Amino acid sequence: MRGKPAPKRKINTDPKYHNLQIAKFINYIMRRGKKSVAQRVVYGAFDIIKEKTKRNPLEVFSEALRNISPLLEVRSRRIGGANYQIPMPVRAERRFILGSRWLINAAKTRKGKPMAERLALELLDAAQGIGAAVKKKEDTHRMAEANRAFAHFLR
Repeated sequence: MRGKPAPKRKINTDPKYHNLQIAKFINYIMRRGKKSVAQRVVYGAFDIIKEKTKRNPLEVFSEALRNISPLLEVRSRRIGGANYQIPMPVRAERRFILGSRWLINAAKTRKGKPMAERLALELLDAAQGIGAAVKKKEDTHRMAEANRAFAHFLR
């Protein structure tokens, strides 16, 4: 590795809930620097959740992320001319990133509704333990379980 690692940038909390995770989630949704559009999508989804469930949208959001975030993932490693899929534990920071990415992609694949509504439906599904993002997590865990025999290659 050459040079120094890039310094971690400090991001500000979101303006409405003053939550760092929501601010990061808004940044993941944002495209082409249009933060106000991303905020409108996320806050719109939270309003829909509050309207439908009469629960605090922050609780639903954190519960959904807890249900989506993977504990194990597989990483490719070349050993003796063969590539092995080695199961590895996922760090907390990467767990949030992967969970957010899977949630956003699952919401994008739903068609026919505005993004705020699709995101709200996906968050509600994830909080209940169903939906495409939860399936993605289960597939990842299944892959790690299937390759458990190669865990001894872990450094």
